[in-house]
Amino acid sequence: MTARKATPDPLPGEIPAAQLRVECDPAELGFDTTEDLKPHDGLIGQERAIGAIELSASISHQDFNLYVLGTPGMGRHSTVRTLLSKHAAKRPTPNDWVYVNNFDAPHKPHAMRLAAGSAEVLKLAMQDLVDDLANEIPALFESEEYQTQRRSIEQEFGERHEEPIADFAEQAQAEDVALLRTPMGFMLAAVKDGQPIKPEAYEALDPQEREKIDEKIERLQDKLAAILKHGPQLEKEHRKRIEDLNAGMAERVVSVRVGEVANAFSGKTNILEYLEAVREDMISNAELFLETKSQSSDGPFPEAIHKYHREPQFDRYAVNIMVSHESAQSSAAPVIFETLPTLNQLTGRIEYTSEMGTLVTNFTYIKPGALHRANGGYLVLDARQILTEPFAWDGLKRCLQCRSITITSLADRMGLSSTVSLEPAPIPLDLRVVLIGDRWLHMLLLMLDPEFGELFKLQADFEDDMPRSAKSAKLMAQVVATHARKEKLRPLSAEAVARLLDQAVRLADDTQKFTLQLGALRDVMREADHYAGLAKRAVMTRDDIAKAIREADHRASRIKDRLQEAVVRKTILIDTSGSVVGQVNGLSVIGIGEHHFGRPSRITARVRMGTGKFIDIEREVELGGPLHSKGVMILGSYLSTQYALDVPMSLHASLVFEQSYGGVDGDSASSAELYALLSALSDVPVYQGLAVTGSVNQMGEVQAIGGVNEKIEGFFDICKARRLTGRQGVLIPASNVEHLMLREDVVEAVRDGKFRVIEVTTIDEGIEILTGKTAGRRDRRGIFPKGTLNRLIEDRLRSYAQTRKRFGEKATGADEKGKNG
Repeated sequence: MTARKATPDPLPGEIPAAQLRVECDPAELGFDTTEDLKPHDGLIGQERAIGAIELSASISHQDFNLYVLGTPGMGRHSTVRTLLSKHAAKRPTPNDWVYVNNFDAPHKPHAMRLAAGSAEVLKLAMQDLVDDLANEIPALFESEEYQTQRRSIEQEFGERHEEPIADFAEQAQAEDVALLRTPMGFMLAAVKDGQPIKPEAYEALDPQEREKIDEKIERLQDKLAAILKHGPQLEKEHRKRIEDLNAGMAERVVSVRVGEVANAFSGKTNILEYLEAVREDMISNAELFLETKSQSSDGPFPEAIHKYHREPQFDRYAVNIMVSHESAQSSAAPVIFETLPTLNQLTGRIEYTSEMGTLVTNFTYIKPGALHRANGGYLVLDARQILTEPFAWDGLKRCLQCRSITITSLADRMGLSSTVSLEPAPIPLDLRVVLIGDRWLHMLLLMLDPEFGELFKLQADFEDDMPRSAKSAKLMAQVVATHARKEKLRPLSAEAVARLLDQAVRLADDTQKFTLQLGALRDVMREADHYAGLAKRAVMTRDDIAKAIREADHRASRIKDRLQEAVVRKTILIDTSGSVVGQVNGLSVIGIGEHHFGRPSRITARVRMGTGKFIDIEREVELGGPLHSKGVMILGSYLSTQYALDVPMSLHASLVFEQSYGGVDGDSASSAELYALLSALSDVPVYQGLAVTGSVNQMGEVQAIGGVNEKIEGFFDICKARRLTGRQGVLIPASNVEHLMLREDVVEAVRDGKFRVIEVTTIDEGIEILTGKTAGRRDRRGIFPKGTLNRLIEDRLRSYAQTRKRFGEKATGADEKGKNG
């Protein structure tokens, strides 16, 4: 390698400082502070996603549910809320839904659809009905009219019960037999001299007389039995007369009160049918109201205002509101954001209470879920959260497919409950579900869940960035001004906005784009506002924005600083000067959360004669990922098709990332690995003050990679810590030049000639810069010029092939000599 001068000569492909950071000109924004700008409502650059949300919100057909995908911090949630609220305001208010008792099958309560605003009215009407009847029915049964009729019935049935027995007693007395009443019932006994015969007197009678008495007693006993046999039937008639009396009395007041409630809901067929069932049940169970009266104790308040509807026995007449809207006058559909989408929170649940050690429930313990509250409108869920909740995703799909809400507890689904539960009638479902999640999750659902594509036919894909232009810069400035007002921050000067837009370009990794991750920009604004407050400034300046960006990077740079310290102290071996054969500084990016930084790595290659085998040590020890392995295989293809085409590939080469103790993936170091191989084959040293990034294809073209800014800055920081010489720099693919948005200190070092950023298009260009030796091209005869690097490589490979051939011939001769001997 030729000796370098103290003042380094310009290298081919050096990028001028002006192209390393294309900053926004504050003068082109056209304002002094953001106070001069009009607010900008809504998002910019998201026309595609907004169109999908608008379609899902407005289309009337089923299954056009929506998945909103994009990077966090894009404003997905706020955009969805704004757009859905706009459409919800144009839609009619949905119906109210309540559960009421099924008097025929209490374990299967009825679901009733009511006009918006009617549920609360019906509930209060039923409560008032119970309270009124709990006072009026007991009073009615205490009235003189009821008592007179009750006494008449009692007297009638008393006489009907006593008259046959009295007649029988007279007949028995006529035959000298007495009818005696005992605690065990009636008993017949013979009479002599007006007194029942005692047992000892009976035994003293002669046998004939005893026989006559026994015959008489037996005959009268059969007659008495015949009379008493009619007693149960008489009791049944007695009870029926009392029940009819009670029902008749209760019907008078119940029908009046229920009729009053029915008048308030005239024309509502389902409510009138329910009230009729209530009327019949109240008449049949009037004793419930009498029991409450008898159990009530004196308290500080009069009975007239006692809340009888709160008593457990009157739950049968309660109205359990699942969803209620204040009024149908203000037309609007609900927009519900459910932040905890468990199965119970989505579809509702059935609660229980413990009584005497037993779990019991009724329809009043049915609780609504998010689907009930959002019915008739929109339900917004986080995709990742619902997929991590047991049975929640399955429950949501089942409801969407059946278009009804069926309440099933998690315990029932898992078979953990043996308690008798309810079977509430399903409630018809008509709503639009919006899932917000990541792109990879959307792809997984499409691949792994065949029902997902049928239920979620639309996707709103949020853009990560937008084209950079004078117009878009002004739009971004308006968005910044709007956020500053909403967050109640200080106004920003034009210079501060320009610096913030520079950060937006940096986050986009493209000088032709602005990032649309507005959340990250808002965080910078909030922190800059804090620093402006500490400095007692009324307006945020460029320095405040720059400090916020710098401090955020510093807080996240502990690991980066420790790695840099290890390099400076030579714990991790990275050379930034001198030249070494088969050794190149590669660059990679390490990401920790949202913070990314570049890390140099020493890549070494060793070669010898072999059978054409390339050993990727990272892959062999299972530290290399598939993309890295692909890059190494491309290197082998490049060598085998570029050099010594007329002889077998007789190379054994090994590649390794030195001091790499974690996984390696990606092909961004493949050009660096190829440079190391070419250096090792040509025995020409590589200058260590230059680092390399970029992938390579089989044609030897250097291709674009990601994280180019972080990679350049990572090597710059190492060189700066060791002292910048002006000969250090980084080789990047030419296609990455438009992605450069380097830190100001890196740009300043390039401007001062202390650091270089060099673009390359092909491997030949790069190896010439790294070694200072001409690569060389084949002439018309297909031969590389003598003394060029490619000629050295080809000669080395030919020599390996010839040596391998001679070795093979020698081994074959020895084998034949052994056989003949």
